[in-house]
Amino acid sequence: MTYENLKDKVAVITGGGGVLCGGFARDLAAQGAKVAILDLREEAAQAVADDITAAGGCAIAVGVNVLEAESLEAARQRVNAALGTCDILINGAGGNSPKGTTTKEAYEPGDLEAAAADVKTFFDLDPSGIQFVFNLNILGTLLTTQCFAKDMVNKESSTILNVSSMNAFTPLTKIPAYSAAKAGVSNFTQWLAVHFADAGIRVNAIAPGFFSTNQNKTLLYNEDGSLTPRSNKIISHTPLRRFGVPADLTGALLFLCDESQSGFITGVILPVDGGFSAYSGV
Repeated sequence: MTYENLKDKVAVITGGGGVLCGGFARDLAAQGAKVAILDLREEAAQAVADDITAAGGCAIAVGVNVLEAESLEAARQRVNAALGTCDILINGAGGNSPKGTTTKEAYEPGDLEAAAADVKTFFDLDPSGIQFVFNLNILGTLLTTQCFAKDMVNKESSTILNVSSMNAFTPLTKIPAYSAAKAGVSNFTQWLAVHFADAGIRVNAIAPGFFSTNQNKTLLYNEDGSLTPRSNKIISHTPLRRFGVPADLTGALLFLCDESQSGFITGVILPVDGGFSAYSGV
């Protein structure tokens, strides 16, 4: 399907050097959008931009730190000079930290007394790790939106798409900081949708479920290619019985970005999770 209304739109994507957001960049470029790929790792962003330009698309790579207003403003100036002002903003920069992750899924009697060096309990969570996760996911989304939305106010067909997670609906075990931060992203998405409605900016979010990428391959699979115990639990609770792949997000992405397809949709957090969030376990 061709989304004619996306042609020549300027799309700014943070975290664009990653697997999923790099896929967003390729998908939008394939529809004729001019794509600015922003990432802390400029070389990763450049690799995605090179793929797009080699395929005949229009893309630039920009190194940026989404936690620094000065860095974001410098990126905005580069984008505006090279491509024009932003029409589509995708806040994809985010992530977790081992310092905000527990070793076990649940506290077991004796864990506190045992204080094993290789076991991180709830009581061992590092506040600095929690702060990092919240800053990256929530503050990074806020600062980026403050910067680029200046050019989107009262601009026809402007839209913001945040990247939440199915963790935002029901928190996963082991990752309290990431789950809570993504819940914050979903809440902030709804707030922004109301705040910018009169300015003509629609704001929605995609909430991916479990996706198989190179980045999490070792967490999902054993060396022999079999599923890890945690992966078996995931698949058994996913009605579609598989992990997602980047292409599974394409339809939701293009639909939410195209004003002609979703012009009356704002403040929505769309799960793309194979039914995981709908399944009660029985």
